[in-house]
Amino acid sequence: MWFHRRPRKTNSAGGFTLVELIVATAILIILTGMAVPMARVTIKREKEHELRQDLWEMRDAIDRYKDAADRGAFQIKVDSQGYPPDLDTLVKGVDVNGKKLRFLRKIPIDPMTGSDDWGLRSMQDDPDSDSWGGQNVFDVFTKSEGTALDGTKYKDW
Repeated sequence: MWFHRRPRKTNSAGGFTLVELIVATAILIILTGMAVPMARVTIKREKEHELRQDLWEMRDAIDRYKDAADRGAFQIKVDSQGYPPDLDTLVKGVDVNGKKLRFLRKIPIDPMTGSDDWGLRSMQDDPDSDSWGGQNVFDVFTKSEGTALDGTKYKDW
């Protein structure tokens, strides 16, 4: 005779135990804790890249204005040394034989301060001056007091 044994019934409903849920939650918290700082660094790195790009773009526009002024393409103030009087001049452009010669589409927003208010230096200002003499625009810098990922100050870029 062959007897057939019935499987025992258990009280388990096939779900997770409390220990399994606690372990899974702990792992999830650890992974989230690691991801948040990495996301912050990535965002900061992107803002730094944008800042470098904006500074390069504005400095390039200042250089192109200076080159055009040195070639005599338009009239300049005697004491300006061929540099633009302000950033708006780079956007609005100058009149060259009835045509507008523009050097910059718009003044970019500083990604570190969220403003289009940039620090300016003229030829007459000290190289590390934070105040603009107002004579001309020789250089631009951010007004942010923050420190970059590489340890340098943003305003020194």
